[in-house]
Amino acid sequence: MINAAEMVVPDALDGLALAHRELRVLIEPAVILRADPPRGRKVALVSGGGSGHEPLHGGFVGYGMLDAACPGEVFTSPATGQIMAAVRAVSMGGGVLFVVKNYTGDVLNFEMAAELAAEEGIGVATVVVDDDVAVEDSTWTAGRRGTGAALFVEKIAGALAERGAPLWAVAEMGRRVNAASRSFAIALTACATPAAGRPGFDLPDDEIEIGVGIHGEPGQRRDKIRPVNELVDIAMQEILGDHDLAPGDETIVMVNGMGATPLIELYIAYAAVARALAAKGLGIRANLVGNYVTSLDMAGVSISICKADADMLTLWGSPVRTPALRWGC
Repeated sequence: MINAAEMVVPDALDGLALAHRELRVLIEPAVILRADPPRGRKVALVSGGGSGHEPLHGGFVGYGMLDAACPGEVFTSPATGQIMAAVRAVSMGGGVLFVVKNYTGDVLNFEMAAELAAEEGIGVATVVVDDDVAVEDSTWTAGRRGTGAALFVEKIAGALAERGAPLWAVAEMGRRVNAASRSFAIALTACATPAAGRPGFDLPDDEIEIGVGIHGEPGQRRDKIRPVNELVDIAMQEILGDHDLAPGDETIVMVNGMGATPLIELYIAYAAVARALAAKGLGIRANLVGNYVTSLDMAGVSISICKADADMLTLWGSPVRTPALRWGC
């Protein structure tokens, strides 16, 4: 459902602006801003990445989360010029925090933007999100990929920024959240980019990709499709095997659709996640079930778990008002 492959992002931004009057959407350079920017010397949060993962990141612009998001072309990093346009639009004297998923292009372009901002006297700190336990290094990253924990960081650090905390404290909280988070994804189908018009990789109907990336990057292995409880067991073994969770710990859990997974199936997956955590003596204090970090039209599920301390839980529960996440307002 597109007009032309080269117009997907500007057409989508046009629709986003018309659907959400609480946003100010620029087309060139492509930047999504809060229509009612905060006053004072609040730390501004800026994130971004390739389009195709909606509602990440533009759907999380608003009170309690991001001040700006920079959407690149589909599965393509935003340009440094875009990022600088966002920085100049939202810098209020308190500094800017970049939330960057660990993909080579994203990291490099945000690093260059940080250097340019410093030359203009704007203080910048960066949180690099690298929560995916499926793959340590890949063609796209040095180290682990950044996925669902980007939402956790943006929400919790964004809440702290709304309270007037200084840049160093907001950045440190973001890094704590990232360090406390782990994610793992399984794909049932490949995604098709608008430019290609066909699936990005071949996945037979009776097979799944275990540990897939959010751009359709290869995971750990192929396997045969199986009941969702068994799929969740695979993901939870990977997450819990890498995490320092202990009985009595509290968590924030996200069971996320990859773009084409019906909500009814995600609830089945969430029930399996809840049972697995309860069996380990782990509590769930907050949860999200739905499509938050997608991969175009991929069917599948990703599971993200944050080991949340009292400060994180308080900030998570703080009011938020964005197109895709909203409570307490």
